[in-house]
Amino acid sequence: MLPSIDQLYEGVRAGDRALIGRAITLVESRNPDHQVRAQEMLHRLLPHAGNSQRVGISGVPGVGKSTFIEALGSMLTDRGRKVAVLAVDPSSGRTGGSILGDKTRMDKLSADMNAFIRPSPSAGVLGGVARATRETIVILEAAGFGTVLVETVGTGQSETMVADMVDFFLVLMLPGAGDELQGIKKGILELADMVAVNKADVFEDKLKQAVNGYKSALHIMSDASPDWHPPVVTCSGLTGYGLAELWERIEKHRRIMDANGERAGRRQEQRLLWLKNQVRDRLLDDFYSSNAVSDKLAVVEEGIRAGKITVSNGVQQLLSSFRGIED
Repeated sequence: MLPSIDQLYEGVRAGDRALIGRAITLVESRNPDHQVRAQEMLHRLLPHAGNSQRVGISGVPGVGKSTFIEALGSMLTDRGRKVAVLAVDPSSGRTGGSILGDKTRMDKLSADMNAFIRPSPSAGVLGGVARATRETIVILEAAGFGTVLVETVGTGQSETMVADMVDFFLVLMLPGAGDELQGIKKGILELADMVAVNKADVFEDKLKQAVNGYKSALHIMSDASPDWHPPVVTCSGLTGYGLAELWERIEKHRRIMDANGERAGRRQEQRLLWLKNQVRDRLLDDFYSSNAVSDKLAVVEEGIRAGKITVSNGVQQLLSSFRGIED
């Protein structure tokens, strides 16, 4: 039997881990009735959300994200903070993903009662993985988690997706900047509020070169804020070296962005973007759920395969069917 909205609301507010999990499962559900209930629950929880520090964490393959996140999360819980770790993997339905493996590797953090680790939902969730993650953040903030770490598991679009839902975007890199800089996408560095060169304990001889290389790359890019230039720091998730200083930089960024109003402005823009994305997602869902579109789609696809109609003409036919306009 499904818990009532009152039970979910009270359970989330009380920090009941089982009911927090049920609340998150509800927002991930594709069932239309569940979606209605989820929105009612979120509406009640929303006034209690918004007070966390949301940090996005991305990194190149092999950079040691899981070890880093566990070490950072454990450091914060040792200081009395409640930490949630979420993952965004829009490619999981295609590749199988690895987030469940990541979760099992975070043994210490998984067992910490002041931490909560949640894998990304499977592909195909109504409105997409990003919607479910955003709404999960609302639930966790209402449950009292003051720090939310959002990990990107996929590549490409997941970085932008996460940057659009956090206050601070941290990019983990490996030493050896000379060769690696050639493979870094300019886009991910443009998103960065800080670059952290991880595994400093393993590649001590390459640290200085790596730091200088990343600083040079950031120097030629425009800063997102006139009051913040993304720093480059060194750390080790394995030994804990540099993590306290790294977190102090994130806290400093929060103080600056609070003072100049940019943090509040960033969240306002993110909410508006969330609105636009949800409108798009709902329209797409309605479009492909339409019987008229389903009936026409096979005919249009066959016409395009045979070269009898153009793609633009096929689009027009599908839109006309969706709108109920006769050919």
